[in-house]
Amino acid sequence: MNNLVHKTLVVQLQAGAADRFPVLAHFSYEADDPFAVTVVFSHDGRVLARWKLDREMLGEGLSRPVGLGDVRFRPVSNGPWQELCMEFYGSPHPDGGRHHAAVFVWAPGVAAFLRETREIVAPGEEQVRVDDFLAEVIAGG
Repeated sequence: MNNLVHKTLVVQLQAGAADRFPVLAHFSYEADDPFAVTVVFSHDGRVLARWKLDREMLGEGLSRPVGLGDVRFRPVSNGPWQELCMEFYGSPHPDGGRHHAAVFVWAPGVAAFLRETREIVAPGEEQVRVDDFLAEVIAGG
């Protein structure tokens, strides 16, 4: 059985007041970390950012706004084009502002990726191997 799902999508990055800019988003899911989806954003072979996201929250963001902290998701409709807006917020500045970036992803691509993850580990069947985790921590891994 395959324990890994990977999908690469071209997404649109928008930081601050700048126009959208195409980058790659590499989505990955591993059964060993059943609650998380890792997304690596890259451009010209350079990693721009790496985020570990909540799989359930990512799915909910396809149909309604979710998130209150540094990561927020919401559906966006531009005519027939359905997108997921993924918003990322940085640490506060002394002036009270925060760095902010929005990534616009083709929603059907994210939905297809999530369907594949659910074939590996269905929602509600996630298991965390606490003993294995503690053994790794104690061993210094």
